[in-house]
Amino acid sequence: MEVQPEPVRPFPAPAGLVLPPGLVVRHPRRPGDYPEMNRVANRLRQSLGDAFYTTVEQLASYYETPGPRFDTDRDVAIIEAEDRFVGYARTGIETRVDGIRVLEIVPFLDPEADLSLVFPAVLAILEHHARELAAADPAPGTVLETFGGDRAPEREAMIQAAGYVPIRHGYSMVRPTLDDLPDATLPEGLEIREVRPEHLRAIWDAGTEAFRDMWGWTEPSAADYARFLDEEAADTTLWRVAWDGDAVAGQVRSFINEEENAATGRLRGYTEAISVRRPYRRRGLARALIAASFPLLRARGMTEAALGVDTENVSGALRVYERCGYRPVSRSTTYRKPLD
Repeated sequence: MEVQPEPVRPFPAPAGLVLPPGLVVRHPRRPGDYPEMNRVANRLRQSLGDAFYTTVEQLASYYETPGPRFDTDRDVAIIEAEDRFVGYARTGIETRVDGIRVLEIVPFLDPEADLSLVFPAVLAILEHHARELAAADPAPGTVLETFGGDRAPEREAMIQAAGYVPIRHGYSMVRPTLDDLPDATLPEGLEIREVRPEHLRAIWDAGTEAFRDMWGWTEPSAADYARFLDEEAADTTLWRVAWDGDAVAGQVRSFINEEENAATGRLRGYTEAISVRRPYRRRGLARALIAASFPLLRARGMTEAALGVDTENVSGALRVYERCGYRPVSRSTTYRKPLD
């Protein structure tokens, strides 16, 4: 018996919008769309200089258990041009810890696609959908938000033409060597311990507490913690966690993305999820934990380290990373415009 293809479910477009010939915007077919979604997402990140990289399994986990911020079947749009998969986009509602409610529009379009034809239409469709979500659950002060980067000037020009203004920047940073970092002594009274399964909840809670003053922070959900256990905590051998008695003082949760390194020909490890709880800041703890991470990465054959940072982080993270030898390789930009 021949298997019939799943029917196309068009993604709603605003009245009067005429799509370019051959452009189709539809709801996803799960899980069949995931490999192409992941391929495009990684190609876009690479073109923007974003160090983040995902496997198909990681992307599937994200969209199969999305949590409260968005609904995959409702809020994700697949984009095809002339029967070719050229990308996807999503939107959803987030309430940040600063009280601002954000309608986030995140387009992932193949950098080889004709953005002048595709991007404005996709942005208009996702913005229309975001406004419908807001109308169903109105709240004052809601804003629309999307992102760009200095390596994609055409995309940034179209975002600004749609009325968005830049409000925040981030860097992807790389330390080109893993040479030892001098003068990086662990503060007195603290110790680094091997991570054990019974430590994971305390490590997660300490990181959540430390990140609450980070710009744009959204409280994590149960699904976020489940992903932490399934993905991040699957290999804790590269983590460095400092303890003060029974309390976590700070942490660096390093990892190696083997698939990314194979695809790019790099030997890169990531020193990420760097956090220090407030009582332990301004004592050199982040520097000490970063320095303690380098030998672990070297032992696994890595030759460089990378991380991402908000350039206006209130804890002064950018200055810390620069002093640790990291240098910017690309800049990302967050754009906003009022809902009304």
